[in-house]
Amino acid sequence: MSSPDVRVVGRVVKPHGIRGELVVDVHTDSPEERFAPGSTLGTRARDGKSGTITIAAVRPHTGRLLVTFEGVAGRDAAEAMRGLLLLVDAADITPSEDPEEFYDHELEGLEVVDTNGVRVGVVAEVLHTAASDLLAVRRDDGSEALVPFVTEIVPTVDVAAGRVVIDPPEGLLDA
Repeated sequence: MSSPDVRVVGRVVKPHGIRGELVVDVHTDSPEERFAPGSTLGTRARDGKSGTITIAAVRPHTGRLLVTFEGVAGRDAAEAMRGLLLLVDAADITPSEDPEEFYDHELEGLEVVDTNGVRVGVVAEVLHTAASDLLAVRRDDGSEALVPFVTEIVPTVDVAAGRVVIDPPEGLLDA
């Protein structure tokens, strides 16, 4: 990675099979580009160590990708990669032209207010789950709230203004 400003495009979930193939959660709108065989991605392990890795093969699998990386052979080698974040330089990401689509890095750090303008906290992270995307909101009291990232609950996202407006159903923000 030539830039210190990187973006997560995927996360290794777990090994698949015995030959070193890995299940990867995709966090990019361009998986065909980012995960093309021969592509090199930056990596960051749970312990903070970083490096690079090259895609050897890829195939779709139940909403995720099954990826084989060069030099990773066998289940033990694949197991050691569990939790690995897959990264690209931020400069390599083309801004989205769809006003209803946002990259995680555009949302993280935005102020969160309710429909009355009362500050709730800051978007700490975007979580991608099987059911839906969630905004992990770091509240000012140090607690965290998980807010489903759906139009009914998050009616307004204004990246330029640095603000997300939420209309939480009763009980969502109760600690």
